[in-house]
Amino acid sequence: MPTAALILYPEALATSVTLPAEILHAAAQMSQSRRGIGMGADIQLVGLVGESTITLDSGLRLALDGDIRDLKSCDLLILPAIWRHPRRVLQRAQSWLPRIQELHTQGSSICSVGTASALLAETGLLNHRPATTHWHDFDRFEARYPEVDLKRRHLITQSERLYCVGSVNSIGDFMVHFVEQWFGERIARAVEAQFSPEARQSFETAAFLQESTGAHHDALIREAQDHMQLHPGDTHSVASLAAISGLSARSFGRRFHNATGETPIRYLLNLRIREARALLQHSDLALADIAWRCGFSSPSRFSQAFKNATDLSPRAFREAVRGKRFGTAIAPAP
Repeated sequence: MPTAALILYPEALATSVTLPAEILHAAAQMSQSRRGIGMGADIQLVGLVGESTITLDSGLRLALDGDIRDLKSCDLLILPAIWRHPRRVLQRAQSWLPRIQELHTQGSSICSVGTASALLAETGLLNHRPATTHWHDFDRFEARYPEVDLKRRHLITQSERLYCVGSVNSIGDFMVHFVEQWFGERIARAVEAQFSPEARQSFETAAFLQESTGAHHDALIREAQDHMQLHPGDTHSVASLAAISGLSARSFGRRFHNATGETPIRYLLNLRIREARALLQHSDLALADIAWRCGFSSPSRFSQAFKNATDLSPRAFREAVRGKRFGTAIAPAP
């Protein structure tokens, strides 16, 4: 069962607490309802001084599950965004920041939201690593933490198990990425559709990735991946892809799975679905044309594969991602 913990301080922005918690809770519910015995999720709100509740500066009062000293381990630790200047939180943080370092050493992934990147930087974990923060804090952050490689043009950064997101909005993209890792792509796409897909970028699009999650050192397999990415609409088979790599089909299939964690055909299908999502969102091509461009033999096969992957038909997905665009209403002439 995935475990996530969010540290609460009075200056925390509630939306950077509730949004990741609700996305993870929704993924767990969808997993259980689809499979009957799917995974749950353990989500803890932890404080700093042993209190049972905390009142945020916004006036919202939240119950706590314990404090940071009692937290034994977690898969993901989130440092919520800090309202305004992080100075007050930083002044009180020195007593508990070493626990952040310990959790990371024990294997926890850590994500800071907005100006909470300063807390992660204070631990020294971000030294010589990429990071981002809220745009309003760029200059102060860069002056205070010169050892950190600040990425001003990226909303999300990743280095091993350390993540920074620049705003509350970007925490949604980050959480969908983690849902995909924990619950699979189908659940991730369903959660993404539920939580305003028209406002989301993919994690890979928004993020500066120091080490790509799909990175590997098998040059022959990388060559086959590049070929599929350049020609997603072509007819591919394990045999044809193996020929590109100069391997037998059996050796190619084994090495591909070892390098990527997927079979060649599953990788190709996921690639085609991603391409189709981009075309549905950003082009006016007919569904039949998109099906052809993405390598599906018929519109019906495309629709079925797309719905299996996202829980939405191509038409419904296009309506969802375009349905809340702002428009200008022209008043009728008097």
